[in-house]
Formats: sequence, structure tokens, C-alpha cells
Amino acid sequence: MDTPVKVKKGAGGRKGGGPKKQSVSRSVKAGLQFPVGRIGRFLKKGRYSQRVGSGAPVYMAAVLEYLAAEVLELAGNAARDNKKKKIIPRHVQLAVRNDEELGKLLTGVTIASGGVLPNINPVLLPKKTKESVAKEPKSPSKATKSPKKA
Repeated sequence: MDTPVKVKKGAGGRKGGGPKKQSVSRSVKAGLQFPVGRIGRFLKKGRYSQRVGSGAPVYMAAVLEYLAAEVLELAGNAARDNKKKKIIPRHVQLAVRNDEELGKLLTGVTIASGGVLPNINPVLLPKKTKESVAKEPKSPSKATKSPKKA
């Protein structure tokens, strides 16, 4: 009697121990730079809810990546305006506070070493005197116009 040879089912059920498939991360599947798996782990560990859906960390990673890209782009523009090649906290502060929507989102946030926006209250500026007003030429458009011909 021939005894049947048992095939071992090691390595995740692959018969014969064939080549292992290369794993593809969820970040790569979603086309994102931010780590979907890590964000999912933090959502579960943070106990924000009893259960976390499979799409939630993907969506959250996409939102966080978009916000980071937006802030970095505006901060890069602020750095270029100040003739610098490195983004420093001051540039992030200027970027966030000069953007209406980001400013609203980060209203209660303090950026360390960010400083404040340059702002002088108009009341504190020196008032125009009558002499400086008299020296200014009147509007040239009115002075050079000739009367309309009928």
C-alpha cells in the first residue's frame, strides 16, 4: 500500500513553497505619501470609537497630506519672498496667518518662534499736515481737460 505524501501548507497556504508575493502598502495603493497603516493604528489606539472602518485611515491620510502640502507650499513662497532657501518657523507663521482659510483653521495655534504679522494701527501713524496736503498736486486729469466742444 502506498502512503499518500502529505504536502505541507506552510508559508500562508502556498503549496510547494513557491515565490512569495511582494507586499504593497495601503499608502502605495492609495497613491499617498502619508502612512495609512500608522494612522489606522493611532485611530484604534486612541479609542476615538469602538470600531474603525477600513476607509477611515485612507481618507484621513489624504486630508493630512493635502494640508501639509498646502502649508509647505505657502511657507516656501514666503521663504522665497524673503530671499531665503530654507523654510523657518517665521515663514510658516506668515503663510498660515496670511491665508484666510488656514488662519481660521489654526486660530488657537501658537507657532513657536513664529513671531507676529507686521501690523501698525493707522491711528498711530503720523497725521498729514495742511502743508503736506497743499504740496500734493491736484488730480492732473481735471487740470488738463479742455471744455467739451458742442
